[in-house]
Amino acid sequence: MRYRKLARTGVEVSTQCLGAMMFGPYGNTDQDDCIRIIHRALDAGINFVDTADVYSQGVSEQIVGRALRGRRDDVVLATKFFNPMGDDRNHRGGSRRWIIRAVEDSLSRLDTDHIDLYQIHRHDWDVDLEETLGALTDLVRAGKVRYLGSSTFPAEWIVEAQWAARRRGSERFVCEQPQYSIFARKIEEAVLPTALRHDLGVIPWSPLAGGWLTGKYRRGQDIPTGARYSRGGTFSRLRSDLPDLDSDPSTPVRYDAVESLVTIAEQAGISLTHLALAFVDSHPAVTSAIIGPKTMTQLEDLLGAADVILDAATLDAIDKVVPPGTDISGIDHYDRTPALDAARRRR
Repeated sequence: MRYRKLARTGVEVSTQCLGAMMFGPYGNTDQDDCIRIIHRALDAGINFVDTADVYSQGVSEQIVGRALRGRRDDVVLATKFFNPMGDDRNHRGGSRRWIIRAVEDSLSRLDTDHIDLYQIHRHDWDVDLEETLGALTDLVRAGKVRYLGSSTFPAEWIVEAQWAARRRGSERFVCEQPQYSIFARKIEEAVLPTALRHDLGVIPWSPLAGGWLTGKYRRGQDIPTGARYSRGGTFSRLRSDLPDLDSDPSTPVRYDAVESLVTIAEQAGISLTHLALAFVDSHPAVTSAIIGPKTMTQLEDLLGAADVILDAATLDAIDKVVPPGTDISGIDHYDRTPALDAARRRR
């Protein structure tokens, strides 16, 4: 396992971050097994764990909290807030009112007195960014949070957050958690260069593109039971608007890309999974890539990529499949601005 500084904090984190989204009803319902997976990751040298209040509506945080008993001081613990936590219209978002409540709930579920990295899960277009930063700054000064971060922010809001912090003397975001993979390279155009300019850490999520870059979805083969894109899988339960793979017009394009990438991986002497993780790790802006295993077998495979470094010829070959700064057809970046909604475009 390798380690890098998290931006200018001086904190060193492993280049693989254990993501906990699949721990709980969203994925693995056996909590004792989830704890064993977390312990194995820590024993392998991972010292960075990322979860969120919304993952299984708090169950993921509870599992992580149980797993870290007796090992809390050895882990850089990250969680997130923003998404709805119940039916109450104010139990969500980036308001001061919700942030103060959300952090207390997360601290309780995680069974800890502080969170190392507290991130806003999405930008709240309806709340003044200075209000959000002000509330988060108060949490840092109260000792409940050590550092602040954002997730899936567009480049212009990453910059705005830095300037807002300077204007108000607030704590600034020290990292961004974007979607990034061989299939989702849009952020190379603006988000990653912006992070480099402002010396932000980058912690990409979905480096395997929801399992596509493990090779589990192949032309002419049945979708594995329990896979994220399978009927009843995680994505179909969380995103009812996503089309089935069979009816998605972008599916053949992704099948073609997977076939090309499998060949590149074979030529490099590694698996497609390891190729995909090493690709994300190779960008100079990236600090740590989030891996999200559901089983111990998956974790063991992912750990094998920790020390893989791609040569220039392999990276050039990947660029020919999905050009830099572009997304493959069908990628949903979760960053569509509400300014494009008809109600906001027309008066």
